[in-house]
Amino acid sequence: MEFNCVHFLQNKTILVTGATGFLAKVFVEKILRVQPNVNKLYLVVRASDTDAATKRLRTEAFEKDLFKVLRESLGDENFNTLLSEKVVPVAGDIAMDHLGMKDSKLRERMQKEIDIVVNVAATTNFDERYDVGLGINTFGALNVLNFAKKCVKAQLLLHVSTAYVCGEKPGLLPEKPFVMEEIRNENDFQLDIHRERELMKQRLKELNEQDCSEEDITRAMKELGMERAKLHGWPNTYVFTKSMGEMLLGNYKENLPLVIIRPTMITSTLSEPFPGWIEGLRTVDSVIIAYGKGVLKCFLVDVNSVCDMIPADMVANAMITAAATHAGGSKVHMVYQVGSSRQNPITYGEIREIFRNSSLITVSKMKLIPTMALFSLYMTIRYKLPLQLLKLVDIIYPSRKGDNYKNKNRKIGMVMRLVNLYEPYVLFKGIFDDRNTKNLCANQKGEDNQNSENLKFDFDPKIIKWRDYLINVHIPGLIIHVLKK
Repeated sequence: MEFNCVHFLQNKTILVTGATGFLAKVFVEKILRVQPNVNKLYLVVRASDTDAATKRLRTEAFEKDLFKVLRESLGDENFNTLLSEKVVPVAGDIAMDHLGMKDSKLRERMQKEIDIVVNVAATTNFDERYDVGLGINTFGALNVLNFAKKCVKAQLLLHVSTAYVCGEKPGLLPEKPFVMEEIRNENDFQLDIHRERELMKQRLKELNEQDCSEEDITRAMKELGMERAKLHGWPNTYVFTKSMGEMLLGNYKENLPLVIIRPTMITSTLSEPFPGWIEGLRTVDSVIIAYGKGVLKCFLVDVNSVCDMIPADMVANAMITAAATHAGGSKVHMVYQVGSSRQNPITYGEIREIFRNSSLITVSKMKLIPTMALFSLYMTIRYKLPLQLLKLVDIIYPSRKGDNYKNKNRKIGMVMRLVNLYEPYVLFKGIFDDRNTKNLCANQKGEDNQNSENLKFDFDPKIIKWRDYLINVHIPGLIIHVLKK
């Protein structure tokens, strides 16, 4: 199939949810930079009104370093003109009907104009409150679908999920949609998404009737999410609620073309708009930073497990290419797993060796422990037993300043919580099949590889040179854009 991504974007009207999020901003910046003749970008952000939405987009998106290449190439005046002509801030919330839009005239105008709907909005906290996770990741996705169905010109819904909806399965993980009826846990108990919501509402009602504090309600809702996720075979609330979101989309899409993008761990940009842009500590980065600072003395990691990372600009390129390929197609329900473990794998052990041989960061000696049982034993011997002695000292000498036992016990509790949340990823034994993504990339480049326009949208993981990327791009990006040094 021949197509041109830049030409596809021309005169298109695109709705993007979660527009202040990391990936959504990379996606929006790319569109504005390569195709200023896009018709309109309706950007949905959580805000009280249009003015608040405009302010959020300005401070959390357009004033960020990410947009400096576009700003410098156009000049301030033309950049601001481009935004005012092409970007429409929308105050909304995908957890609500009509995406939480109060302005009915704006809603009707959008439903007449929109060609492509891109849902990037999500809560990515592993142990999110169950009510929040269901509201955004599961039924929020359904709300976006219902809105897209009302858009008379809609050619496609592109939904960003996560590759880790697979749970903790080992081996080669297929690039295919979920079938809701097939989802059963080990006790042959079938998942009923609507029942999950009712169960959550009932628990929330009980907590409110008991006059619980907001802190207690949050704790109970987080515990319920993790409990329900593990009951059905998922490691945490995040991937469980994202999985259910995919299931609802597949079940209720009807004739609307649907593309699901499942990225692995998204990292800093490889090349566009410049190398190394990142925002916040992504999944693996908090461990890398703590390791580099020398504050992490031990962690749960299997050195033979593959760390499946993919730069953010490659994910954005895959999103645009998939939209250009499938917009207006019939009976489309495609899944693209966008990662590196199949074609260009790197293990945690290899990452450690790269850092060991680099002078960029001061690397501490860190003990990497390959199983949860061994890690718990290590923590007991190394920290918990001495902690009991410290507790005894605090009892014998209560007048001592500070409460060393409680303080250190709290820190150990935080470490164990972090390790429990990260366990499914640092011990992960799966490889993500990406044959759909590989074919998409090959078609996008074209057999003769001569279309320079389409080469701007490369997302082939084989081009990543991991040592160069980590040492010269990713770590400097973390230092500049996250640690602000």
